[in-house]
Amino acid sequence: MKFLKQRTKIHSFSNFCYFAGMIFVFCANCHPKMSTHSEGVDAKSGESTAKNTSIVVGAERFSAYLPLLKGKKVALVVNQTSMVQNKYLVDTLLKQGIKVGVIFAPEHGFRGKADAGEKVNNTIDAQTGLPIISIYGKKNKPDSSDLKNIDVLLFDIQDVGVRFYTYISTLQYIMEAGAEQKIPVIVLDRPNPNGHYVDGAILDKSLKSFVGMQAIPTVYGMTIGEYAKMLNEEGWLNQQLKCKLTVIPCLNYNHNIVYDLPVKPSPNLPNLRSIYLYPSICYLEGTDVSLGRGTNKPFQMYGAPNFPKTDFAFTPAPNEGAKEPPHKGKICNGYDLSNLNLDKLHDERQINLSYLINAYKNFPDKKAFFLKGNFFDKLSGTTELRTQLIEGKSADAIRATWQDGLKRFKIIRKKYLLYPDFE
Repeated sequence: MKFLKQRTKIHSFSNFCYFAGMIFVFCANCHPKMSTHSEGVDAKSGESTAKNTSIVVGAERFSAYLPLLKGKKVALVVNQTSMVQNKYLVDTLLKQGIKVGVIFAPEHGFRGKADAGEKVNNTIDAQTGLPIISIYGKKNKPDSSDLKNIDVLLFDIQDVGVRFYTYISTLQYIMEAGAEQKIPVIVLDRPNPNGHYVDGAILDKSLKSFVGMQAIPTVYGMTIGEYAKMLNEEGWLNQQLKCKLTVIPCLNYNHNIVYDLPVKPSPNLPNLRSIYLYPSICYLEGTDVSLGRGTNKPFQMYGAPNFPKTDFAFTPAPNEGAKEPPHKGKICNGYDLSNLNLDKLHDERQINLSYLINAYKNFPDKKAFFLKGNFFDKLSGTTELRTQLIEGKSADAIRATWQDGLKRFKIIRKKYLLYPDFE
């Protein structure tokens, strides 16, 4: 079934009020709009009383998961996106009398302030006094001592639906730890802002790393709850173990909805435009090209000091989430993508290879374009893309090499969808 595109912006919630939308249907080639108005919330369940007009994320569906936590000691896998009615999930659960034993912090940390790739240390949460154990530092997976006396693992992190965005790698390790220690795992689902298409090369397992652990495409078109089901049922966990998995789905969501995140998922993805551009330009993280880290518009521009002079230039400087940005203090000639139309970006429904091809074409020293090591290959999931760029292949020629793998993946993906698809 083909769904008309819906636009919704989920704002912060307060006083248990939600925003709901009224959908205006236009012809197939027009863009439907959604206006919002306040709707009530069921005091017992905490779920929106609006009917099919606003998204209710898994964390807001208290009646569906609080009974699974009562009387148990819970470990939370959360960060700054784990919000319920404008409050951290941990604070909400403690207020409900849930026994929280420990918080596990992923990349960027519990508060989401750390740089990409920056190791996160163990600490104590100043507000609650709870121990915070980093699973993006000395280790990526909780061990038996971390999970001592824990009865339930609760995962609630906003994903952006791209293979090299590391929260799905953290999810896999949490599920493996749950399976190994025989601890149930609950995933509170959230919409995927890039859930409206599937594209990119399938990961070659020889390039497996924390930025790509499974043979999936760059953009896989699944919520984190749907992906958890696939990990579990396809035997992709370590030694083909299965955890006792419960996914709390969103309400009123489908894969064609435009979802504008209420909280930035990481320091350098500040808005929906950066999230839409991320799958297309993040490949350049494996090159000597800046993506605007250290500016106020990261992942909305690209350039380098040795690019030919253009009408646009920027100078990266240290800021929150980019303490040592690439080409710090150097003027980078480049391209500004910050004014691209959001509707057009959404409707592309594919990775735009023109940015990568253009960057390689304009980089004068081709031997210095790719960073040392194979990080570019790990991001792209294949050694082919590097070769295709060097050979001057067109975007269409590159994309053609992805199609067989994408067809096979879509067959697997379809088995685990919880929501109406975009096709």
